[in-house]
Amino acid sequence: MEWIQAMNIMNLQKINRKKISGNLYLLFRRNRSQAIIFENTCPYDSLQEIRQKEGTLKPYFSIPGPKPLPFLGNNWRFFPIVGQYDVSDVAKLSSIIYKQYGKIARLSGLVGRPDLLFIYDCDEIEKIYRNEGSTPFRPSMPCLVKYKSEIRKDFFGNLPGVVGVHGEQWREFRTKVQKPVLQLKTVRKYIEPISTVTDDFLNRMMDLKDKNEDMPSDFDNEIHKWSLECIGLVSMDVRLGCLDPNLSPNSEPQKIINAAKYALRNIAILELKFPFWRYFPSNIWKKYVQNMDYFVSICTKYIDEAMDRLQKKTNKSDNELSLIERILADEPDKKTAYVLALDLIFVGIDTISMAVCSILYQLATRPEEQEKLYNELKRILPDPKTPLTPKLLDEMVYLKSFVKEVFRVYSTVIGNGRTLQHDTIIQGYHIPKGVQVVFPTLVTGSMSEYVSNPETFKPERWLKNSEEKIHPFASLPYGYGARMCLGRRFADLEIQILLAKLIRSYKLEFHHDPLEYKVTFMYAPDGDLKLRVLKRYD
Repeated sequence: MEWIQAMNIMNLQKINRKKISGNLYLLFRRNRSQAIIFENTCPYDSLQEIRQKEGTLKPYFSIPGPKPLPFLGNNWRFFPIVGQYDVSDVAKLSSIIYKQYGKIARLSGLVGRPDLLFIYDCDEIEKIYRNEGSTPFRPSMPCLVKYKSEIRKDFFGNLPGVVGVHGEQWREFRTKVQKPVLQLKTVRKYIEPISTVTDDFLNRMMDLKDKNEDMPSDFDNEIHKWSLECIGLVSMDVRLGCLDPNLSPNSEPQKIINAAKYALRNIAILELKFPFWRYFPSNIWKKYVQNMDYFVSICTKYIDEAMDRLQKKTNKSDNELSLIERILADEPDKKTAYVLALDLIFVGIDTISMAVCSILYQLATRPEEQEKLYNELKRILPDPKTPLTPKLLDEMVYLKSFVKEVFRVYSTVIGNGRTLQHDTIIQGYHIPKGVQVVFPTLVTGSMSEYVSNPETFKPERWLKNSEEKIHPFASLPYGYGARMCLGRRFADLEIQILLAKLIRSYKLEFHHDPLEYKVTFMYAPDGDLKLRVLKRYD
């Protein structure tokens, strides 16, 4: 660094940015007699702001946070017995860090990964989101990146998808698929087929009830089956048979569910504990790869079948084609459809299933709110057998508000994040490029300065005419901007159809010890979801 310090004799403020060539901008930091390096990715406005405030900015390394130890860094805090943090409950970690260190905290010294910078200021979160550009970097899943870019490079090549991928490769792939995936007319085509799957699921629930009319202790697995059946329809044009009452533990649908659970629920172990798997194949890593390979084989099989059906079709207009058929018709390389299906299944099964578990548990333990939802559904659907339509779903405003409130208080995804692509000012600190910023939605959604009476569960706060204060960036279950969840419209549709059909015809109760929320990969009730399901007759 001596050559940088030698530059402090220069008056760099006189240098015009447009006249500088190369990859570096050198700005004189008067109060520290040293230069700062800014890469070309730093937007001009950010560069100017940092230059203007340089004398008052606090250095990055002065940000409060857990102090790393020599050699062990902060990984030791996740060790069993001697550690301070439970790697299986990241939700508590984000809350503990806020209580100990305030609105900005730095968790550094994590072997094999960059620093984590926790931000609990919604105004700062908004500023970061709104200035992230067209190719924002979401903190990657290193294990998934390694799988796609190294282990199975033969399969993914230049089409790695949207999950765990960044930059131009991500943008190009998303551009290919986002129009049909996010188009309302495409999504609405699935109201009838998802309604059919949901009817089958409700019939399955009636068969599962015990003598007390309670669901079995593994009811969450049944919800996973419903979720996979819906996603199979959307992503691969197939009914997988997940709701078959005689489904064996070794059946294809159950193996898909098990693979998704394993791959997602071991991410925290692979990425927060010491990353041995990067240097030699640990047992967890080997099983992770096996499960991902299984996903690839399943997606390949069913997309090939969809392609065969498409080639036999005589009418190939957009109005007649399914989501996958539209992508296969537009893209010469059917691997685009393979990879999209893989990403939708991999991320969607556990996410939607755990969200539904949480929503149903909250309905069962909040009879007053459940009754409001039932009255809304009874008004919109006087006959519970009325087929659902886009118009009817649009009228279910309390239903959607209830879901939003569950996500605010019990956010299934406990946080979002970005890897900074340029030097940034956050909370008066100079934050260098490459730091991973974390936005803990679970905490910000319950902070009184951003949400009125946050301790009160109140779905009405989300209605249009509500006077309740809520910061638009306090609760973002699907993220924001260019990297907002690609499958969010389908996720919303599946949840809305299930709630509309279930609560219109049945009353939910819960007569067991309260369940605590815990993070597996998602944040959801931990324990037996033995809901009591009672038939309504009006």
